[in-house]
Amino acid sequence: MSITQATVEEIKKLGVAEKILIVEEIWDSILEADEVPELSAEQAGELNRRIDSYHANPEAGRTWEEIKAAFWNAK
Repeated sequence: MSITQATVEEIKKLGVAEKILIVEEIWDSILEADEVPELSAEQAGELNRRIDSYHANPEAGRTWEEIKAAFWNAK
């Protein structure tokens, strides 16, 4: 099955809540597929750089909870 431009245009006309439901359905189907896409050389390099940076200084980062709190407090 392919998505046509007409389908995309119909989706664009939907409300935000309906679009979110579609995205959730798509995301769930991706998770169920249990496939991992291959990383490009650039993505693998960046991931390795970040891992090396973490190992060199593990205290430099922030937890996900800290990031969320900073985001919500900034609003």
